Amino acid sequence: MDPTTLRDFERHLRSERGRSDHTVRAYLGDVRALADFLQERDVTSWRQVGLLDLRSWLAEMDAAGAARSTIARRSATVRTFFAWATRTGLTDQDPALRLVAPRRSRTLPGVLKQQEAVQLLDVAAVAADDEDPVRTRDVAMLELLYASGIRVSELTGLDIDDADLTERLVRVIGKGDKERTVPFGVPAAAALERWLARRPALVTEASGPALFLGRRGRRVDARQVREVVHRLLAHVADAPDLGPHGLRHSAATHLLEGGADLRQVQEILGHASLATTQIYTHVSADRLRRSFRQAHPRA
Repeated sequence: MDPTTLRDFERHLRSERGRSDHTVRAYLGDVRALADFLQERDVTSWRQVGLLDLRSWLAEMDAAGAARSTIARRSATVRTFFAWATRTGLTDQDPALRLVAPRRSRTLPGVLKQQEAVQLLDVAAVAADDEDPVRTRDVAMLELLYASGIRVSELTGLDIDDADLTERLVRVIGKGDKERTVPFGVPAAAALERWLARRPALVTEASGPALFLGRRGRRVDARQVREVVHRLLAHVADAPDLGPHGLRHSAATHLLEGGADLRQVQEILGHASLATTQIYTHVSADRLRRSFRQAHPRA
């Protein structure tokens, strides 16, 4: 398969579809995997690809034990790719039009109990008692992640001007470059204020307007945030080992448990579809069911 096709498809995903770097990498990897599969079957042109080829590719993944979510994503990649390939003349007809993806399994995301979330933030605060600016930053990042439910990519992309400590609002750029404003509470505002007072100790010429900095003064990245969450969560007894996305799940679940409206939670999380947000109602219902079984004499 012509390598220029991948470059053109990448340009389409970034400039026309507004996909994130993570999504672009995943889609390009999927197309490469499909191309390798097709070449093994002596299919050397996208014009030769038929629906049976695509079904065989997905069936082979299923037989190898791939997760349904992975197969569903690759089905989405194929539909996106061939819709684009048909429009641009790479193929005469779209073989993916009748390709049906397996339903994604509705597995419940891992979440912290409310008390575990409090303990995590307490652990971070105690670790910051030595006034190390990085540990002060860690507290602010965790408080904001849990308070707002924003994605780790949204957190690392924040600039100083994106956080309004007076109104306790943060402006984030989500998936598809969609902007939204998310509220956060008093503890997060206080943690951010303490961090901003310590931030100058890490500033270098490379810092720019980034809200959160690493020890070398550059904008913090997702890997660093994940390391912070895993390291501090290890000090919370019996808590599941979650990453930053686990704090997002926890925030959404605790909002619903506290009585928040599902559509309000959808807006806070930046979900395009309410169906995506509804998985958190299953989390809340599951917890309620466990509590009922433990507490009710006729359970």
